[in-house]
Amino acid sequence: MAERNPRPTGILSQKSIFFFFTILAFLITFSWFFFLRSAGHPNFIDHNFLSNAKLFAVIDDGNSSSHNPKKVQPLAASSLFSTNEEDNGQEDEEFKKCNPNKAVLKVFMYDLPPEFHFGMLDWKGGNGSVWPDLQSEVPHYPGGLNLQHSIEYWLTLDLLSSQFANWPGPCSAIRVENSTEADVVFVPFFSSLSYNRHSKVTQLEKISRNNFLQAKLVQFLIAQEEWKRSGGRDHVILAHHPNSMLEARKTLWPAILILSDFGRYPPNIANVEKDVIAPYKHVIHTIINDIAGFNSRPTLLYFQGAIYRKDGGFIRQELFYLLKNEKDVHFTFGSVSRDGIKNASKGMHSSKFCLNIAGDTPSSNRLFDAIASHCVPVIISDEIELPYEDVLDYSKFCIFVRTSEALKKGFLINLIRSIGEAEWTKMWERMKEIERHFEFQYPSKKEDAVQMIWQAVARKVSAVRLKVHRSRRFAWSDISNNGRKRNPFRRRKGLVSSKHSKTKFPFETF
Repeated sequence: MAERNPRPTGILSQKSIFFFFTILAFLITFSWFFFLRSAGHPNFIDHNFLSNAKLFAVIDDGNSSSHNPKKVQPLAASSLFSTNEEDNGQEDEEFKKCNPNKAVLKVFMYDLPPEFHFGMLDWKGGNGSVWPDLQSEVPHYPGGLNLQHSIEYWLTLDLLSSQFANWPGPCSAIRVENSTEADVVFVPFFSSLSYNRHSKVTQLEKISRNNFLQAKLVQFLIAQEEWKRSGGRDHVILAHHPNSMLEARKTLWPAILILSDFGRYPPNIANVEKDVIAPYKHVIHTIINDIAGFNSRPTLLYFQGAIYRKDGGFIRQELFYLLKNEKDVHFTFGSVSRDGIKNASKGMHSSKFCLNIAGDTPSSNRLFDAIASHCVPVIISDEIELPYEDVLDYSKFCIFVRTSEALKKGFLINLIRSIGEAEWTKMWERMKEIERHFEFQYPSKKEDAVQMIWQAVARKVSAVRLKVHRSRRFAWSDISNNGRKRNPFRRRKGLVSSKHSKTKFPFETF
């Protein structure tokens, strides 16, 4: 009986296996067809779901291309701040509009009174307003050498505009209203302009207006909960002019300082670990559609500026005597007066190499004028710190020479003459690719100086958080100590307080 009647379970297993493989073959065929179709249409992917991994990207592949956003119409004065660059290309999709979710930095900004910022530009305000309405009027920043250290102006404009609806971006940094949500706290004090305009004591003053504002700022900041939470470590303070914030820096040193160099700072107040080096704003004219290659630039080596300087600038005088009689070398005294900027623009535009020599401080605006001129910089400054050098390789478009070697007779000129057309052209081409990183403008554009500075600040945030968190390890023990909570940022030598300031006078309150 058993042999004439096979087990029903065996028959069912064979049918099930056949049905399973039929379904599997159909699914494989369908999925392969779907894959081919999606591969032929790359826009099928929603890029809004992709994370922003550009913060730590190195900008040294030499293949980056510049995209310019469309000009912003609502700003009546926006054309005053645009570069000479033509808006030929369409902006990348992710940069067409400011997307707060893609910002690399969330910034809380104090609403300081206008006397600390736009009030210095003769902006009067109205109805108790702290900030100008940028969609109807943009206060004008003074020209000339003031522009070199105008970093504070461009960053403040960028933060204010980051809150506009449908702002065209790119907004690496956005302003937030709640300080607990912020990565950093921005202090909108135009310290360089304050030094340039208000550092002298008038007959009716006991101290200068510049020192008065610094002392008033110190009193305000150390009283804020935001400062107390981190000891000021997450605050961003601008002191781009080497002589700005001379008094306040003695107290506000824990903050992230945005500087031009460290020439006049002791390392315990400013250093490359915690602070950011920002470029000067170049004052000469940018070359547009530059085709003036190696053979179209008759001057081999160019320098025009102050020759007799103090401190590290002694080398200028020494080089002047070594190079003044060399053919196709232009090495003369120059200043901004009497068409100085116009003449410097013409000279740099027609030169292959431009000298950037240490002066009173390790850096100068001359480096950024050279980049704007596509004149290969020859840097002779042993202590120089360069903007965003952690992501930008300057050796691909600059020549660095040690001071000790530059002072050897014949060394510098022989080195420059040994660089042929092919090598020079590579550096020239690279400068044209990276020059946008040194352009300050409003509205800001993708990867310009404003965006690069914000990204440099963002790269400091992780280290700041580490220090703040470590400082809080023994908070409970400190509370238990005599029933008082100790300030974790209080140092045994030098307290974080206003007593460091040498300026003594009654403070006004806000």
